[in-house]
Amino acid sequence: MSIADIRRDYQKNALREDTVKTDPFEQFQLWFNEALAAEVIEPTALTLGTVQNGQPSSRIVLLKGFDAKGLVFFTNYQSRKGQALETHPFASALFFWPELERQVRFEGRVEKVAEAESDAYFHSRPLASRIGAWASPQSEPITREALDARAKKLTNELGDNPPRPAHWGGYRLTPHYIEFWQGRPSRLHDRIAYELQPDNTWSFQRLAP
Repeated sequence: MSIADIRRDYQKNALREDTVKTDPFEQFQLWFNEALAAEVIEPTALTLGTVQNGQPSSRIVLLKGFDAKGLVFFTNYQSRKGQALETHPFASALFFWPELERQVRFEGRVEKVAEAESDAYFHSRPLASRIGAWASPQSEPITREALDARAKKLTNELGDNPPRPAHWGGYRLTPHYIEFWQGRPSRLHDRIAYELQPDNTWSFQRLAP
């Protein structure tokens, strides 16, 4: 089979202006709940896009919270994405839930969350994950042996309650643009795009697929 022949006709649902929520975060909560109910694989996984020196880069991170202020995720501040966000504090986030034939896009400004919020989440993580945040010089070259040795050494040194390392914490993406995409037959998909207005209200409109 040719790669060009791989295709799927989407038919599960529809997205209409007369039924969509006027608040995009309410709409996202609705879809997120449906993703959970459908037992979507990794429903919190999002593709985070950043830009550094004009070069776009993307990777998967996990959503750890959201509200009307935006999306929260955690990472190493010294990683490649952390360095990109330091110099260009804007990003995109894409959720793809193929089981529901849906995707959601966010675009906006990114800022670090308060240290207390980073501390609280860090201490809720499994111990091995907390040690991992100390052990991994994220995005730097390293051998598997060296990484395992660092983790073992720090496990012995830090004990059962390691503090949050200063180079690790949370970010919040505060969007000005949110788009919901529902797959439809014959590639005539539904796209509803929300844009934040100067008075902090949201407007939305249908976009051509």
